[in-house]
Formats: sequence, structure tokens, C-alpha cells
Amino acid sequence: MSSVFAIVRRNLRLFFRDRMNVFFSLLGALILFLLYTLFLGNMQRSDIEHEFSGASSDHVFAFVDSWMFAGIVLIATVTTGLGALSALIEDGESGRFRDFLVSPTRQRSLVLGYLLSAIVVALIMSTVVIAVSVVYLGLVSGLWLDAPTIARIGALTLLCCAAFTALCAFIVSFVRSSSANSALNTVVGTATGFIAAAYIPLGALPQSVANVISAMPFAEAGMLLRREFTASTLTELTGGNAQAGAQVRDAYGIDLAVGSQAISPGFVVLVLLVMTVVFTLLAAMRIRSRIQ
Repeated sequence: MSSVFAIVRRNLRLFFRDRMNVFFSLLGALILFLLYTLFLGNMQRSDIEHEFSGASSDHVFAFVDSWMFAGIVLIATVTTGLGALSALIEDGESGRFRDFLVSPTRQRSLVLGYLLSAIVVALIMSTVVIAVSVVYLGLVSGLWLDAPTIARIGALTLLCCAAFTALCAFIVSFVRSSSANSALNTVVGTATGFIAAAYIPLGALPQSVANVISAMPFAEAGMLLRREFTASTLTELTGGNAQAGAQVRDAYGIDLAVGSQAISPGFVVLVLLVMTVVFTLLAAMRIRSRIQ
């Protein structure tokens, strides 16, 4: 295991030393934050204030901000792990795989090193995003998340990091050049916000499109995070009205359904666990074949 930890440390240094790679791994989350700060946030607040004329502006602001940060955390769990996998591309492109093959390091250790380092990077960066979110919500929106809620968010974030990094590792195993990897990072960082229903609420989309998005693990994972981030702000927004709360939950992806079939949190957790196992095995086989 010492060789695995050595590879993990080496990949972590490579990632955090490249400041542009760190920046671009957070670009999708930054884009979402800027979009809501400059444009989309005002639109969402206006729509909610129109629907809930009795709600105070503070409650509306707090709900929109908490909903937004759930999407930002989700995007970070996807893009930061993908960015950390650049070490795999660079090693293959530079011919370092040949050096590794003649060293005492086992191929299994190399594969584990790449996968574990990417998950660790995703977890570190996502934790930083959560910390910024908690402070921002507290200072700007007056919403201080309690310790149990933060703990649940952290556990869900860890699961998302593992599942989406495994998926990204499998995809990256087919990428051969740094330029192609950069293009992939850009596309994923931008597209994740749409397919996770983070840019536009599901209620604003045609039902057929909403069904497709709801069937994807990105929106489903976002559902779990939104439930934690918006638990108190939704109650304050609707004044505890169950019918109004259900409408908001459906419109903003806090509850998901494909057609008439509701998606339960337990099912989403199971999907993420299966993704972690399946794509970790597939990515490991692909990376091993590339090293050989």
C-alpha cells in the first residue's frame, strides 16, 4: 500500500501545483454562481415572489440561494474529480507508462493511485465548496446550517465524489491527449449544470425533457443535496403549507419523478453505490490496459 499512497501523493501535488487546472475544475461551479448572482437569481426570486406574494423577500432570497448552492456542490463533485484525472492523460501522453512498467511499482498500485487521488481531490475541493456555501448562506442569506445537516451533506458529497469520479475515470480512459481532455473538461463542466437541473428548474422545462433529466444520476444526486440545503428555507417560504411545499419541491427538483413514478432517496443512494462499484471496475480494467 505504500506505493499506492506514494502515487496518490504524487498525483495530488501535480494537481494542486497546476493552478489553471484547479481553476478550470471549478469553472462549472463558478459559472453557476455568477449566472445566479448576476442574472438567474433575480428571475427565480421574481417568479417565487409572484407565486408566494405573502412570503418575505428574505425567505425568498434564502430559498433561492440554498437551492443554488446545492447545485454548485453537485457540479464540484463531478468536475473536480475529472480535473484530477489529467495526471493519467499526461502520463500516457508523455510515455511515463513505459517508465512505470520497468519500475518495481505494480500495475494494480498505479491504477489504485490514479483512482484514489482523483476521489481525494474531488472530496477536498467539494469540501471547500461546502464550507464557502455554509459561510455565504450564513452571512448573506442569514441561513446557518446546523451540524447534523452539514454532516449529511458531507456524507452525500463523499458518495457523489466516488460515483462521479469513477464514471469520469472510465470516460477519461478513452481520451489520449491533453487537448482532448481539456475539451472534455469544458463540455462536462458546462453540461453538468443543465443535466443536473441546476441552471433551470425542472418546472420551467417541458415534461418530456424533465423526465429525461430526472432519470439521470446527476439530477437524482442533486435532489438529495437540495433536500438538505433547502429543508428549512422551503418551510419558511411556504409557511408550512403542504400543498404549496409539494409544488415547489416538484418545480425545483427537490422531489423527482419519471412520469408518474416517484424517485426515492434510497433508490438514488443505491444507484450511486452501484455506479461507484461498476465504473470503478470498468475504469480499472481500462486504465490497466492502457498502462500495458
